[in-house]
Amino acid sequence: MLDLVPRADQAAETVPARKLAARVAGLYAALKGSFQTEAVAELVLGFDGIAGDFHAGATRRSGGREPWYPRGTEIRNERQLSIVAHDELAVVAGRMGLAELKPEWIGANLAIEGVASLSMLPAGTLLFFAGGVTVKIDGQNKPCRYAGQAIAENAAMPDREAGALLFPKSAKRLRGLVGWVEKPGRIVAGEAISVRVPEQWIYPG
Repeated sequence: MLDLVPRADQAAETVPARKLAARVAGLYAALKGSFQTEAVAELVLGFDGIAGDFHAGATRRSGGREPWYPRGTEIRNERQLSIVAHDELAVVAGRMGLAELKPEWIGANLAIEGVASLSMLPAGTLLFFAGGVTVKIDGQNKPCRYAGQAIAENAAMPDREAGALLFPKSAKRLRGLVGWVEKPGRIVAGEAISVRVPEQWIYPG
């Protein structure tokens, strides 16, 4: 018979919850029909995300990241916002042989500074912005060749296809996070953020 109650010796090791301090280093929106973004002075967020943004909406269509559904299945949109860190993008740029990698090229909406290894924040992390907005992290944003193509074009890489394929290898666990709006409001540049990292554990099986 299947034992559904974990034994005491299988108890998962846990890491306590933490609070971190961060700051908004840049704001961007995709308002022209492309996933690439442009710098903006503020973001006004509703429960659907950024009004008019390429990734706005309460739901979205499934793609290659969800092979368990037929492509195009309507599912909840947990990817309303793309969040990156300049220090991580600098590492990716170096690996790709580029002088810089701008957040706009890969469709970022928020650049955050002050958190080491931003891309490693776990799912369930909450970002409390000083102005009242709350964003919940769904998980890492997996790098793909479509973003790589945008980088190759913007950086005028001599071999665009090679550049596109280089990005997923160079940006693994450095491409930032995706999240969704838990509490709407307005975010401005320079705003303070309280980062609440939840208690973590590895399921012991």
